[in-house]
Amino acid sequence: MAKVISHPLIEHKMTIIRKKDTSSMEFRQLVNEIATLMGYEVTRDLEMEEIEIETPITKTTGRVISGKKIGIVPILRAGLGMVEGLLTIIPAARVGHVGMYRDPETLNPVTYYSKFPSDVSSRLMIIVDPMLATGGSLIEAIDELKRHGATNIKAINLLAAPEGIKAVEEAHPDVEIYVAAIDEKLNDHGYIVPGLGDAGDRLFGTK
Repeated sequence: MAKVISHPLIEHKMTIIRKKDTSSMEFRQLVNEIATLMGYEVTRDLEMEEIEIETPITKTTGRVISGKKIGIVPILRAGLGMVEGLLTIIPAARVGHVGMYRDPETLNPVTYYSKFPSDVSSRLMIIVDPMLATGGSLIEAIDELKRHGATNIKAINLLAAPEGIKAVEEAHPDVEIYVAAIDEKLNDHGYIVPGLGDAGDRLFGTK
């Protein structure tokens, strides 16, 4: 089952971005902040190693991340709103991109662009997208990463529908999914209920 990252700050900010009268500027800022907060939990299991350092007072040992390479892959276009939030705490991460849109008739994802770091096989690849609705886009993004050699993949979504979680877990049981909230269901148009509307439109002020 997807891991719900529960924290008062996340819940507070999620409530505000759900409101229909939240401006695009505020929406973008909050999505960025939520991604940063979620990033702490997603990277909790990074391997550590001890090194010797010298403080202004004396020599000592400390723990640092053990050379773990990380890649961030936003699903265009809404996933872009989460990238800077993760780069705030993982500034050395490489950023790839997957461009998709959803066919309004079939609701299936259509990929029109993908580009990743050349060494995805040696990186933890984190796919980001605010919404996990039907699961089709995330499944296709994972498929595309695996076709390029990725073996260690996680996903971060702000909102998810149970149907989408189930679909992704059945297609890719090896991929961990982290969400800020799991909503009630999908409606007949494939939108999450109660949801927050179209994340891309709200991020960029388009309709």
